[in-house]
Amino acid sequence: MRRFYLLFLSLLLTLYVFADPQYEEHLNLEPLPQGSLLASFNFKSNASLQSFEQQHFRYIPRSLGQILQHAQAKELHLRFSSGRWDAESWGARPWDGAKEGGTGVEVWTWIEASTDEEAFTRWITLNHALSGLFCASLNFIDSTRTTRPVKTYEPVGDHSNSSFSNLHLLHGTLPREVVCTENLTPFLKLLPCKGKAGISSLLDGHKLFDASWQSMSIDVRPVCPEKSSGCIVEMEQTVDMVLDIERSKRPHDNPIPRPVPTDQLICDTSKPYSSPDICFPMDVSSTQSWTLSEIFGRPIKGSCLANNSRGERSESVCIRVPVEHQLSTSQGSVERKDRSGNRRCYVLPESDPFEISLPQLEKPAVVSRPSPPLYASRSFTGHGQERGGVQTLLTNPSSNATVSFTYFETLPWFMKPYLHTLKAQIAASSTQQEEIIKSIYYRPALDRQRGTQLELEITVPPASTVRLTYDFEKAILRYTEYPPDANRGFDVAPAVIRLHPDPAGASSKAVYLRTTSLLLSLPTPDFSMPYNVIILTSTVIALAFGSIYNLLVRRFVGADEVEGFNLTKLKGRVNGRFWVLRDRFSNKEKKIQ
Repeated sequence: MRRFYLLFLSLLLTLYVFADPQYEEHLNLEPLPQGSLLASFNFKSNASLQSFEQQHFRYIPRSLGQILQHAQAKELHLRFSSGRWDAESWGARPWDGAKEGGTGVEVWTWIEASTDEEAFTRWITLNHALSGLFCASLNFIDSTRTTRPVKTYEPVGDHSNSSFSNLHLLHGTLPREVVCTENLTPFLKLLPCKGKAGISSLLDGHKLFDASWQSMSIDVRPVCPEKSSGCIVEMEQTVDMVLDIERSKRPHDNPIPRPVPTDQLICDTSKPYSSPDICFPMDVSSTQSWTLSEIFGRPIKGSCLANNSRGERSESVCIRVPVEHQLSTSQGSVERKDRSGNRRCYVLPESDPFEISLPQLEKPAVVSRPSPPLYASRSFTGHGQERGGVQTLLTNPSSNATVSFTYFETLPWFMKPYLHTLKAQIAASSTQQEEIIKSIYYRPALDRQRGTQLELEITVPPASTVRLTYDFEKAILRYTEYPPDANRGFDVAPAVIRLHPDPAGASSKAVYLRTTSLLLSLPTPDFSMPYNVIILTSTVIALAFGSIYNLLVRRFVGADEVEGFNLTKLKGRVNGRFWVLRDRFSNKEKKIQ
């Protein structure tokens, strides 16, 4: 009996420790200029740290949790991105760039290990496991694509002082990786409802990868709330995309754009040449109507885990439009507005489909977004196949605030920069480099072992543009190191910019920016020459081998030594055949005459 009570008490204690796992999901819709729509999907789940370590999984998937435990990864950040964020038209990035990655695949993690060699071994194990889980080429992240940033990244989770000393930060990129549907499918399988219900039911590969810009992110980190006695493991999945409304509304069976019929054209009468016979079409892409079914191909299929741990139904869908614009929603949804009225949130019905409809408007339904604190663009300079240069333009749009940030670049080993050519100067000014670049961390590359790592502390004065330039030399690769499409070039990973928080500002979070990736052209050999050499060599070897083989294997004997061979009879047959042919040709000549 005593054992029964002890077992019962231990069961109650276990349920108390593992209780209150949470799952939340939110969808934020925001119309952008030029007829675009920003859709941000956010899925957040957590579990107690003790239950995670004992492999009691509920909302955090077992497939990912066991990989992190095996590789001793205490914090993971994984990104899949494609396209380009147009900061000049769309404004600041969503989530301040914290959920955004460079073009292709980007991953960085904090691994607990006693030595650097042990951390790198676990890093390779982690990438191979994630490669199989997400159907990506993460297994190609080797020592040449791995860096150890010093100033750019900081842990987002809460780590104890005892374990933080043994944490190693490793970072890797695959700018050549093409993000597609096979990466989205395992991403959805990590969710509790697997994309069958809730806001994840809107995620379709045809719509997501037809976006002008899209980013998928996974963040796993430990969190220790101040008012709680225990720590939790938090997993956050995010999908951000910018959709072109007009292109998304085209039907699947007829995706080719068609001219608008004449009777449906909306003419711009403000033009001086406007007349009943002349119509200048008005751009109505920013004012056209749309619904969730037209944009994503289907409405939201009910809610996924509608009630939170307290039994309350949370807001799942929010849209940001001016307060004077009217919206139509499905029956059964609950609308809540903020104080300004520009943001409207809805509580989804448990099982009924949910639809949002924005009618045709006279003016764009766009609420201005804040401007980015910094504009960055990077490009190649120079010409030729031997040397080149990189130029980065960093513009501070503020008229009274100085911007300080960390500039981080990862270069392949065959792109060898000359550090003495590094220059930073203000455009149309002669400001010295020392006043702009505060510190430099440089780790040179080793051929076929590691790439170049460059981290700079840069300060840009108000209303100024800094031009950062340096020269580099191109290495010549072995012909086996070229990809199948060697003439296309080699992708160079985007630069990462981490803006330092303003000491006088209210927010202490860092803002991240990323430039576009670059396409490097290397000296490419004529791959037809090895083919010609192989063919010629094979022909010579075949002729030589055949002749030598015949001499070694075949037996040459005289004609009179062959049994049953009559040379006189053979000569008679040949002579007889010859005279027959001669008589036949003689008769033909007589007939012709």
